[in-house]
Amino acid sequence: MSSRYLVLEDGTVLKGKGFGYDGASYGEVVFNTGMDGYQEGLTDPSFRGQILVFTYPLIGNYGIRREFNQSDAGAQVSGVVVSEYCDDPSPMYGGEPLGDLLEESRVPGISGIDTRSLVIKIRDSGTLRGAIVSDEADVRGALERLKSEPLPGDSNLVARVSSGKTAFIDSGKDLTAGILDCGVKKSIIDELSSRFNVRIFPYSTTAQEIADSGIDGLLVSNGPGNPAHPELKGTVVRTVSDLSQVMPLMGICFGSQIIALAMGGGTYKMKFGHRGSNQPVRYDGRVYITSQNHGYAVEAESLDGTGLTINQININDGTVEGVVHEDLPVFTTQYHPEAWPGPRDTVFLFDRFGRMMEAER
Repeated sequence: MSSRYLVLEDGTVLKGKGFGYDGASYGEVVFNTGMDGYQEGLTDPSFRGQILVFTYPLIGNYGIRREFNQSDAGAQVSGVVVSEYCDDPSPMYGGEPLGDLLEESRVPGISGIDTRSLVIKIRDSGTLRGAIVSDEADVRGALERLKSEPLPGDSNLVARVSSGKTAFIDSGKDLTAGILDCGVKKSIIDELSSRFNVRIFPYSTTAQEIADSGIDGLLVSNGPGNPAHPELKGTVVRTVSDLSQVMPLMGICFGSQIIALAMGGGTYKMKFGHRGSNQPVRYDGRVYITSQNHGYAVEAESLDGTGLTINQININDGTVEGVVHEDLPVFTTQYHPEAWPGPRDTVFLFDRFGRMMEAER
């Protein structure tokens, strides 16, 4: 493996070994604390525009199984940073090397990095813009570009990952759930289609089109970037606002933030976000261990007068993990109930969504 360089906007340059695609990449440097699930993270559209640092020291040991990809487009990240990369995965799982997926997706990786030190830097200073380059001569140019490079969230990342057309999955069920696709994970589609027929809408679909489709309720999906981006306020936020009086709504992650905005609340960018499979959430007198991937959160104080009540809280930092409307069939979760971070405790939320649709039918 040839040398490769991770360049940060504060002037830090880290040298390592390259794997995956051999090319330059720019993005927002974030970290994930999960001990496994690297394939699901790398292929999650919510990571679009981000260079992902894994805190677990060895990545690639069980390889890649394509059926576990969370999007059809392969790896969604801008780059991958690891301490140690395994290019020879265990044959026990029958997976192919991670580097193959990254090369096909044109995503560069860098190994041999002190990820503990890097994560401490991100936790102390907040999320940083970064670049991965293959030639030491390109480091200076990358650093200059990073000084003026906008954050990925300054653009409409949802438009890059949302489906371009409506799709229908006939599961032979009585109820039909819609998905407003802001970058939906495959596992969310799988959970819904195991319970309902599913109709998937591009993020820019109008409220009238969705209402006329005959669905019984709408799930607003996960996705990348800033939920308050002007282009999103004029599309998906407006659509959800119009539909809130018409049908049951459920929001997951980015979708939770979209629903909060649609009901008159606000969101904010977190210092370094929550990305991992071990976030404790208090809900209805119990604590659940959840999988999370978000850099924005709902502003608690902004919910006054919106009809939304906070009913789930992150134990670690007190951030909003879920809201429910006082009068309307609307609820959200900031975490991913479909992700199974060991336990499957919170998948009951999809059944709750089904009961809401049945009641409003």
